[in-house]
Formats: sequence, structure tokens, C-alpha cells
Amino acid sequence: MNKKTRSLILLTLTAIIWGFAFIAQRVGGNSTGSLTYNAIRFALGSLSLIPVMLIFEKRANNKDKRRHTMRTGMLCGILLFTASTLQQYGVMLTDYAGKAGFITDFYIILVPIFGIFLHKKTSRSAWVGAFLALVGFYFLCMQDSFSINFGDALIFACALFFALHILAVEHFAPSIYAIRFSFYQYITCTLLSAVGMLMFERIPLENIIDATIPILYGGILSVGAGYTLQTLGQIGVDSTTAAIILSCESVFCALGSALLLNEVMTMQSYFGCALVFIGILVAQIPSKKSSS
Repeated sequence: MNKKTRSLILLTLTAIIWGFAFIAQRVGGNSTGSLTYNAIRFALGSLSLIPVMLIFEKRANNKDKRRHTMRTGMLCGILLFTASTLQQYGVMLTDYAGKAGFITDFYIILVPIFGIFLHKKTSRSAWVGAFLALVGFYFLCMQDSFSINFGDALIFACALFFALHILAVEHFAPSIYAIRFSFYQYITCTLLSAVGMLMFERIPLENIIDATIPILYGGILSVGAGYTLQTLGQIGVDSTTAAIILSCESVFCALGSALLLNEVMTMQSYFGCALVFIGILVAQIPSKKSSS
């Protein structure tokens, strides 16, 4: 298996995990505050990585690389904290989860746009694929007329920071210890969320207990596994391709809602899924320069 195929598989697994995490965020947020939910789930994600780090990176003995990993992990942790906090508040304030998923996935367009300012070249097929995927997300997620409220604005802001996070991970991924990098990201998110939780939220313990399953899923799978798989997966593909695949979380969110919440997908939703899939395939078409 070559590096690109491995990366595509890892990023697809990430999208599946994150798609179901939207459901966990919505359910968990009903019992806990947004900062409390994030503080606990990122703490769980950090703890879940300790044994993995000890097993797979026990020979991470390059001191300069370890320091670089810690610094860049903390920097990306700040971006991730900002994006996830805005998303969690937005998910609770927007009209419904489908709209939240659609607005979040604007990062598939923002990544190549931001890349222009970083002098990154994006192939025409990637632009076409991103556009098709975005149109697909519209048909998948938007069942009523489109309107903007405060929650929607928060989620759009979160998409900006997720785009910056994807570009940052792509930049640092080849030069860091991936699992340690993820660990430092989560620790940073945990500490920042905990500070906010202590300042702004007072959540009874019984509320947290009621949200045990969503918190465990959000911590161990969405954070511990998901963001780590993202870091590992981005080593072998460019940021635009990674953004398109990761944004399939909305497709899996819709499928998860049908399976777990007994929501029926319409023909419009299936059409949206098809467009997203076509967009992913189109994005993988090599440019004439790279194929020659």
C-alpha cells in the first residue's frame, strides 16, 4: 500500500468518526456546557493517547524534534480549541445539525483559498471537486430555506479556524512525531477549555453523568482517534484533498442520524451524497503536469 492510499484510508476513517461525533456533540451539549463538554472530551483524548505514544513513539529520542513537536502541537492546539469551541456553541444555537454540518464544511473551499496566500498551487480538478462536494453538502444538509442566525455565524467562524488548522497540520506533519503532536494539541485544548469552564460554567455532576456516552465517544474516538488519524493521514496528501475527504463527515452524520435517530433520508439527501462522492473522485484526478 503506497503512502497516498494509506492517507486516503486514514482520512476516510476520520470523516466517519467525526460524522457520528456531530450526534454526540448535539446530545452531550444538551446536558453539559460547551466548554465543559470540550474540556472533558479533550482530557479523555489526551489520556487515551498516552499508552499509544509510549508504544509507538518510545524511540522518539531526537530532542530538537521533540521540542519542535511540542511547540507546533501547542500552536495547532490553540487553533483547534478555537475551532471546536465555536463549533460546539454553534451546534447548540443553530436551527438543526444539518445546517451546522453544511456551514462547517465551508472549509473545503477556504483551504485552497487560504492556500493561495501561502503560494500553494491547487489543481483545477481539486477546485472542481471541492465545488461539487460543497453543492452536494447543500442538497444533503439543507432541507428548508437557508437563513443565518448567530449560531450559524459561530459555525462559519469555526470553519475558518478548521481551514487554518488543516493547513498548519499539513505544514508541520512531515517534521514532527505525529502522536506526540496530537497529545500536545489535546492537552492545550483541555487546559484552555478547563479555564473557560471554571470561569463561565457551573455544570452539576449529574448532568455530566447523563452525558457519559456522548462524552466518551467525543473524547476517545472523535478526539483521541480522529484528530490523530487526521495528522497521520495528512502526511501523504495535500491539504485541499484532505479537506474534501474530511468534510465527508457531513455525509456520515446524515447516515448516522438515520441509523441512530431513525431519521429518514430523502432523495435530495441521496443526491447530495452522490455529488460529494463524485467530488472526491474528481479531486483525485492528477493535473496534466503531474501526470506527464
